[in-house]
Amino acid sequence: MFGINGPEFIILLIIGVLVIGPQRLPEYTQKLANLVKEVRRMASGAREQIKEEVGIDIDDVDWKKYDPRQYDPRRIIREALLDDDTKPMSAGAPAAVAAVAGAAAAGDSAPKRPERVVQRLAPGDIAPFDTEAT
Repeated sequence: MFGINGPEFIILLIIGVLVIGPQRLPEYTQKLANLVKEVRRMASGAREQIKEEVGIDIDDVDWKKYDPRQYDPRRIIREALLDDDTKPMSAGAPAAVAAVAGAAAAGDSAPKRPERVVQRLAPGDIAPFDTEAT
């Protein structure tokens, strides 16, 4: 708690008792006990309010489902890459997608992508410029 270990906490308690003094110590211990009771009452009230508004008990919630560590992008990508590619295609899938999926499932090599056509300007030609695009 606050980077304080056990012996340091005990020393702080002893210093606190010495500063408060024996006359005011029972009063402050009663205030501390009342504070702890009030915090517990507020926590149980918050629990009941959540149960009323949400409709579920906090103890019944599966907190593992809300753990942000399960959404690690590295794990998601790893699972997607190692996932089996033989998923069934829906009936409404485009023919090209179904053909590629069928070829991959049959063990055929993946179809080659068409080569990209690059148009080069002749030496000395000015590159086209669109004034409305900038």
